[in-house]
Amino acid sequence: MFLRLAEQHRQFVQDLVMNLQALAIVLERRGYLASCYTCGGQMNSASFMVSLGDNHLIRFLVSDYGITWTEMRDDRELMKLEGAEAINQLHELENLVKYQIKPVEHYPPLASESYC
Repeated sequence: MFLRLAEQHRQFVQDLVMNLQALAIVLERRGYLASCYTCGGQMNSASFMVSLGDNHLIRFLVSDYGITWTEMRDDRELMKLEGAEAINQLHELENLVKYQIKPVEHYPPLASESYC
């Protein structure tokens, strides 16, 4: 049973890496600065990054050790999620592509905005 689960996990990570690579390509074509780097040819880990404009950065890491989503603004961490919650955030990013929302060139400062 455990060997089967390990193989399913490896396949899941490989599928996720391939989808991240595709998402980076599509985001770049839509005008976002995006990249997806993998280590080795086995597709067992990736580092995905996208800039949403004006120092707003998303970093998504996937490997055999785990999955994390980190959102930063002005070099400050706003949100860090792991596992299924991190993958759910990818769905929100996917909606940017699906509904062709344009990248925001400038975020005006909000008086009520606060950082964690």
